[in-house]
Formats: sequence, C-alpha cells, structure tokens
Amino acid sequence: MTNIKEIPPQHQDVQPGIESEMSPLPVYDDGKKGSGKLKNKVALITGGDSGIGRAVAISFAKEGAEVAIVYLNEREDAEKTKELIKGYNKEALTIATDISSEENCKKAVAEVLNKFGKIDILVNNAAVQYPQDNIEDISADQIQKTFSTNIFSHFYMAKFILPHLKEGSAIINTSSVTAYKGKKILLNYSATKGAIVAFTRSLSQSLFEKKIRVNAVAPGPVWTPLIPSSFDEKEVTEFGKDTLYKRPAQPAEIAPCYVFLACDDSIFMTGQVLHPNGGTIVNS
Repeated sequence: MTNIKEIPPQHQDVQPGIESEMSPLPVYDDGKKGSGKLKNKVALITGGDSGIGRAVAISFAKEGAEVAIVYLNEREDAEKTKELIKGYNKEALTIATDISSEENCKKAVAEVLNKFGKIDILVNNAAVQYPQDNIEDISADQIQKTFSTNIFSHFYMAKFILPHLKEGSAIINTSSVTAYKGKKILLNYSATKGAIVAFTRSLSQSLFEKKIRVNAVAPGPVWTPLIPSSFDEKEVTEFGKDTLYKRPAQPAEIAPCYVFLACDDSIFMTGQVLHPNGGTIVNS
C-alpha cells in the first residue's frame, strides 16, 4: 500500500468533495483477498461513494456482501465505486439523496429493501465539516447542517432500518478522534462526533436483547475528499503530520475495522469504539 509522503497544495470549493480531483488519489483497496466473512449479507453505507465509505464498500464486497451506497451528489465517484464493487462479482446499488432529511432516509432504506429484500449491516458514515476559528463565526444554519448530516441521520437510518434487522445484524457508526481530543477549528463537527459515541453506547444497550450489535470507529486523519474541500491549501499540505506516523491514513487502512465490526469476529463486542488514529492515546 502506498503511504502518503507529501500532499501538494489543493482545495475544492464544495463539500463533501470529489475523490477523482484529489492528488494523490486515496488508496481504497489493499489488494488482499476476502475470506467470505460477510457472505450473503446486505450492507447500506452512507457516504459510500468515496473516502472511508468507498474503502468499506470495497472491503465488504470482497468479503461477500451486496452493497448499497448512499451519497449526496458525487455521481462520478459513486459510479466508480459501483464499478469496483461489481469487479468483485457483487451487486451494488447507488442512491443519491440528502440524508439530513428524515424522509430521504426512509426512502433510501425502502429502495435498498426493494432491491435486495433485506439489510444486515448499516454503516452510518457520511459527514460534513466547516472549519471556523471562532465560535462567534459559527452560524445557526451551519450548526443545523452539521448536526443534521452527521448525527441526526444516524437516528433516522437506525429508526427505519431497525424493523428489518435480525439477530446477528450490525450497526457501525463513524465517529472521530476529535470526539476525544477535540479540535479548536472544528467545534460543531467535534460535537457531533462526540454525540455519535454517546449514541453508539446507548443504542447498543437498547438493541442488546434483539442481539443486534452497535459499535463505532473513530479514525484519526484520513486522506478523503472531505479534507481538500474543508481546509485551505496550506493546511491540506500539513494534514496528518501531527500523528506518530507523520501522515494521514489511507482509507484502505481504516476499512478493516468496519469488516471486523460487521462480521462474527466481533461477536462479543457492542457499544465499543475502535481507534485507528495514528497513535493518539485517548484513554476511553
């Protein structure tokens, strides 16, 4: 797997960003063969068109799952992910919608059920972030957009999928290292990621009797389209250099956490958070 040594200056004007416009391109497939850990499973992944979501979709397909990816408007990225999933001889469904809307989440779940007849795995992964140096500059609209996309959608998706989940199903939420150590220019983003941790822990208790596991992954810096679409050119060149590895992770280095939490290897884990963050000690 190619590690990121240097990131050239770059910026994209619209979130959540376009993967095909990044330099270097992220690595979303580690090239390793699957072993059937998710055979006959159906997974729904929000933000599955690019970044961590694309890497998870590819990894799930390699392990035998059919995959539905929900994305906002990055059609080219979504179609590329669909093509890659099909390359592993698995069915793929792409759904373009804004998951900050409860009704859109309901329709997306119905579309997946109509296509595959069931859902076994939910990955709540889509997110936005809007850096601001001062809390005075964070508008009510920005707070609403960040929370609606990053955490409200988790409630909506879980709510509409739950009646269709069976014993052994899994819900995996994407949190962040910022939930634990914070980030001064990402106040509202960090707050949503902290909420995701609490949501994960609480929902795991709520669904325990149904034998549905709920866990989360809290990555550190990862080279995804959200980075050049969030930060200015200079900040992008420095991204991830504050980790012990002195670089951001590749999405393919994060995806195995999701495979582990989706399959029976993690059968004795619920309400937990995995921390592929480049060496940051979070003590929680």
